[in-house]
Amino acid sequence: MNATLLDLYVDYLISSFGATTATGLSSLLDGEISHDKITRLLASPPQTSMDLWFGVKPQVRQIESETGVLIIDDSISHKPCTDENEIVCWHYDHTTGQLVKGINFLTALYQSQEISLPVGVQLIAKTEYYTDPKDGKEKRRCPVNKNQYCRELIAQAVQNQIQFQYVLTDVWFATAENMRFIRHEVDKHFVMPLKTNRKVALSLPEKQQGKYVKIETLLLEKDTTRQIYLEGVDFPFSLVKQVFVNGDDSTGIRYLVTSDPNLTYSQITAIYRKRWNVECYHKSLKQNASLERSPTQTLTSQTNHFFASVYAYLRLETLKRSTKLNHFALKSKIYLTAIRSAFDELRRLKSPLLNA
Repeated sequence: MNATLLDLYVDYLISSFGATTATGLSSLLDGEISHDKITRLLASPPQTSMDLWFGVKPQVRQIESETGVLIIDDSISHKPCTDENEIVCWHYDHTTGQLVKGINFLTALYQSQEISLPVGVQLIAKTEYYTDPKDGKEKRRCPVNKNQYCRELIAQAVQNQIQFQYVLTDVWFATAENMRFIRHEVDKHFVMPLKTNRKVALSLPEKQQGKYVKIETLLLEKDTTRQIYLEGVDFPFSLVKQVFVNGDDSTGIRYLVTSDPNLTYSQITAIYRKRWNVECYHKSLKQNASLERSPTQTLTSQTNHFFASVYAYLRLETLKRSTKLNHFALKSKIYLTAIRSAFDELRRLKSPLLNA
């Protein structure tokens, strides 16, 4: 892929406040670069997670530390009006409990020293067709389970020798297999939430006897940890009950477990708070890096636009370090400059009329 042209396209994604098209970028550059060249850029061999790593590696090496964490999470880039294909298809959105049309992607986000960098990305491609036994309709599915992709992204981060001690996920990735993989295969620890109806044993003998109880029935003292055991996992956990207040003033409860027996309640909850950075990453991708504003139609161009948006996020994160402004403040600053330029141009155009 043409690095110079990609650099221009990335800047365009950050600067744009509407649809991002090849014609739009060509017009912005006063025709210096034809829209055909930009179209060919997006039609280049698709970018991959390996390409992303080569691009982000220098930044990771500058900010990595032993206190860094690796956050695994997925999101959906909504594409309701785009023709369906292997990556633009219907996915279950667990945040809304509905099926939505778009691009489902999984990210390994490295967070250290207040900087968050995507170090691995996997697009969920539904390449197989099957008949749903419930309604008899033909549907798509991905041949690889997202939990397998989760483990592959963690293994990739370890192979790339990124410094981190803890893996953070949401409840959807808190499976026994993922937990065993993190502890036994890559020798890391994790902090994960569990569903309230997850069954646990309160001692090793009770686990061996198959005596499990639902977490929500446990009487847990405030700000304390309790040792528990899970079915299918051969090591103990520290469990904490975190009570928090939502934005609407309602009270929520989160049960967190960690494989690190040395962590206190305060340390467990402080480490898990870092997971919020992945939500900020998703939001910035969509609102500041034009992820959902491209009318690309082919599988290749959609893939390359997606990775260009991730590169745009990385550029914003670099600018955040140098300017001390967050992504939304940076975008607001760009917008204000654009409005000021438009205002000045309008006054220039009006000047001959006023002087007539």
